[in-house]
Order: sequence, then structure tokens, then C-alpha cells
Amino acid sequence: MPDTLALRGAVCPSVGHGLERRALCETSRMSEVGRRYLQELIIAELAVSPGFDPAQEVESRVGFLVDQLTSSGARGYVLGISGGVDSSTAGRLCQLAVERVRAQGGDARFVAMRLPYGVQQDEADAQRALAFIQPDEVLTVDVKPASDAMRDSVLASGESFGERADFLHGNIKARQRMIAQYAVAGARGALVVGTDHAAEAVMGFFTKYGDGACDLTPLTGLTKRRVRALATELGADPGIVHKVPTADLETDTPGLPDEQAFGITYEDIDEFLEGGEVSAHAYEVIVSWHRRTVHKRAVPIAFAPGGGHAEPALV
Repeated sequence: MPDTLALRGAVCPSVGHGLERRALCETSRMSEVGRRYLQELIIAELAVSPGFDPAQEVESRVGFLVDQLTSSGARGYVLGISGGVDSSTAGRLCQLAVERVRAQGGDARFVAMRLPYGVQQDEADAQRALAFIQPDEVLTVDVKPASDAMRDSVLASGESFGERADFLHGNIKARQRMIAQYAVAGARGALVVGTDHAAEAVMGFFTKYGDGACDLTPLTGLTKRRVRALATELGADPGIVHKVPTADLETDTPGLPDEQAFGITYEDIDEFLEGGEVSAHAYEVIVSWHRRTVHKRAVPIAFAPGGGHAEPALV
């Protein structure tokens, strides 16, 4: 008989271990108290605070970036700029941080990188973002040649991508972008900044070792609407703040909105993460994505001396 796990009134069967474990079972079978408790666990895991003051958040996150440069001895930051609100906000925070370091007598620069795959259809949005960020330097690297060459080399080995070809090629693009950023960061003695925040993290909506690979994430704990609030506080124009979020990795579905991929809205995700009530459908979708993508938020599973392995937590 399987073990059971009680979640404040919700008792669910547990099967297997690690990623196979279904201790939380189908949320439709959980009590309301259990569903609320699971929501609270996810909120705590992703460090979403109950209160939010945009001006205070800007100051604390710029301070965080300054402290990281001071403590690490790094000479600046590198970040890829897509034109969306996430990279625009993180980029402006980075620029403010390096300016503060220089004002204190230090030496730091921010390099904003444009990383198009060939010609980016919304290049005007990216240029608008750069005008807002006002980075010390802009570098452009076309990731198309490297991305296509890697895909072709893998296929030439005899591997077949099948129906997942476009999706897998999209992941290659994301990882080539991070390779470029780390190459520049290595040459400059700088750190690579990521744009992950709570609303993307809960859904696992990033490429593992692609845009999910970085040295630090100044937007951690923020919901999407809070990222937008920070962008507004920093002076971004409405076109940047309200640009439709899209990963834009797949050739067959260019510019596919994140919300279309999710099947729910960022408003649903934000409400869940800020402790509010959401529809049963939205709850199921969020919890399901969170479970399926646990491996993306965990460090690599390591061998444990004495046998077995360390298991990533479900929540």
C-alpha cells in the first residue's frame, strides 16, 4: 500500500520517489485547505513577498547588483536585450548599478547584447528598449549561423529530431545566446545577468542552460505585473511595459505569446503567486506546470555517498 502525505487536511497517495512521486496527487481531489497550503508552499519557494513598493524594490535590487560587483570583484554585467519588459527592466537596473559603482570610485560597465536569430521581426522594440536602458555599450551577435550549424551537425550524426525539430532548434537558439553572453562576460571579467522572475519560474518557462543559465537574477520573486510596475517606476514607456511577452524561439510559430502557450494569462499566474484566488482551471494549470518543470528549478541530481541520490523537492 502506498505511503500517504497529509497537507493540512488533504491526504494523497504517494507513488515511487523523486520525480515519479505523486504525493500531491490530482489537485481536484485535494481539500480546499490542502489546495491553499500547496499554493502557499509554491509562493514561499519562489520568494514572492506579500507587500510590494516599486520605489523600494528598485533601490533594493540596484543595491543587490552593486553589492554583487563589489563582493565578486567583477568588472560589470552582460545581459541579452530582447525588447520585452523583463530584459528592459533588468537592463536598466544593471545600468544604474554600474553607474553607482563608478560614482563610488569603482570600475564597472554594462554591456547590453542584441542576439537576433537572423533578422528579428520586432527589432524596433529592441531598439526602443536600448534607448530606455542607455547601456554603456551594445554588442550584436547573430546566433543564426551557430544555431543552424549545431542543429545540422547533430542531424548529420544520424540523430533525428522528428516532430520536435522546431522546438529543439528553438532550445539550441536559446543556448547559443547564453554561450555568446558568457563569451563576452569572460572577456570582460563580467557577470551574466538573467531575467527569470516568479511568474516564469513557477511555469518553468525558460530553456534549461539557455536563458535559465546566468550568474544572478535581479528580478527573482517578482510577478509579471510587479516587473511591469518596476519598469514604470524606472521610466519605461507603455510600449515596453505592455509588450506582449513571447519567447519567440520556434520558427513555425514566430512570436507565439507566452499566455497562448500556457493556456492561461499572466494575470492568473500573478494572482496565484500573490496569494489570491484563481479559477479551478488556472489553479490546475499552474500546479501542473510547476510539477512537470521541477527539474528546471533544481540543481543537478547528485549521487549521494552511501547509495541513492539526492531528490529535488516537488515544491
